[in-house]
Amino acid sequence: MEEGMEMQPAATRIQRETNPESRQSDDFWLRLDNAAKIYPAVQSEELTSVFRLSAVMKERIRIGPFLKAVNLLEQRFPYYKMKLHKGFFWYYLQYVDENMTVKPDGGAVCRSFEKQELLFRILVQGNKVSVEFSHILADGAGAFEFLKSLLMTYLETCDLIIPSKTAFHRPEEKPAEEEYEDAFSKYVQANLPSPLKIPKSFHLPFDLRTIPRYRALSFLIPVGEIMATAKTYGVTLTVYLVAVYLYALQRISNNPTLSRKHMRRRIFRIQVPVNLRRMYPSKTMRNFTLFVTPEIDLRLGQYTFEEIIKTVYHHMQLETDRKLINKIISRNVSAERNILLKSTPLFIKSLILHFTYKIAGTSRYSGVITNLGKASFGSGADKHIDYLQFIPPPPNKTLKVNCGVIGFDSKLVLSFGNITTSRELEREFISVLTGDGVHVKHLDG
Repeated sequence: MEEGMEMQPAATRIQRETNPESRQSDDFWLRLDNAAKIYPAVQSEELTSVFRLSAVMKERIRIGPFLKAVNLLEQRFPYYKMKLHKGFFWYYLQYVDENMTVKPDGGAVCRSFEKQELLFRILVQGNKVSVEFSHILADGAGAFEFLKSLLMTYLETCDLIIPSKTAFHRPEEKPAEEEYEDAFSKYVQANLPSPLKIPKSFHLPFDLRTIPRYRALSFLIPVGEIMATAKTYGVTLTVYLVAVYLYALQRISNNPTLSRKHMRRRIFRIQVPVNLRRMYPSKTMRNFTLFVTPEIDLRLGQYTFEEIIKTVYHHMQLETDRKLINKIISRNVSAERNILLKSTPLFIKSLILHFTYKIAGTSRYSGVITNLGKASFGSGADKHIDYLQFIPPPPNKTLKVNCGVIGFDSKLVLSFGNITTSRELEREFISVLTGDGVHVKHLDG
């Protein structure tokens, strides 16, 4: 496959109703969901809000059948064939009748989308298929379902698997309205008290790289080993990884050369996305994720790893309680429904959202770790896939580093996104894992 070659399948115009009761797909548009509204106000060439999901296959991708699979899926995901538009009061997504294109994978990962582009892209290189999505369009769970449908359709097109009843979004199906609903608005409960405000947290003291800053570093870990290690502590994999993250940050903070500014903030807090589809019966393919924020407070003294494990476990148990999640949904949705805010012009809203994100958002946590869980394609498809990879969006200049995790079969891939000149967080993180007897291998590419 030559560099710069663009592979574009022939696609026909969608000739069906995306909403059977009313409008044709040419008139199809969507309000941004509650989680997406912040991104147009804060994103930039560097802070792109774009994440990547990849599947590394055991054999080289056959381009002809792959393009056919993309072509078959053209009509299945109209809610992803969208461009961002600016209204007087809010941004919105407008359907565009453009082909889903496939491009060679090259250049920077998680780069921004141009104004004329759709808000997702499909990339191929050798035996690797990647999709990159703007968080304006979907979260990791939604994007994974798209990748799953793409790979299952491709494998069926290659006659590598027998068509079965495995759950995925099949090309011949019509999309249900629930797939493109704003699930936050659907499940919000009115008049609930707001969650308590939290203080500012510790941030990594490292210098930023020169532009382009963002680079990703991935590691391959045996799933069985790390799951067994988490089990010895009596916790889930996510709790274990969050504890490792906090312990690594504590080690970094003990460096005596840190400035007073960094030493002053002694609260370490990790933002952990929670897929709300596991709590509410939603099939939305858009954003439906909220965050819990386990923490340790070094003003109380140093923590052993076992103490951090216990603290994170109880934080996660408490903060994932459905009643507390309802409070967060209520606060977020109530803010966007505020009469004063609704009637405020978009340019003023954007300034408010940008200021809120900078002051009350990123200052409140020290890191992000997103665990998409252990994935399976089933139906004989798994044997054709080597491993999966999830690279999180570029972090902002305050956070500096973030982490994405996904498991598949016997392999777990841990990916760090970093915009600094230092790899100290990654070294400390991996050091904790290897100290617990977990084998870690650097993943090239």
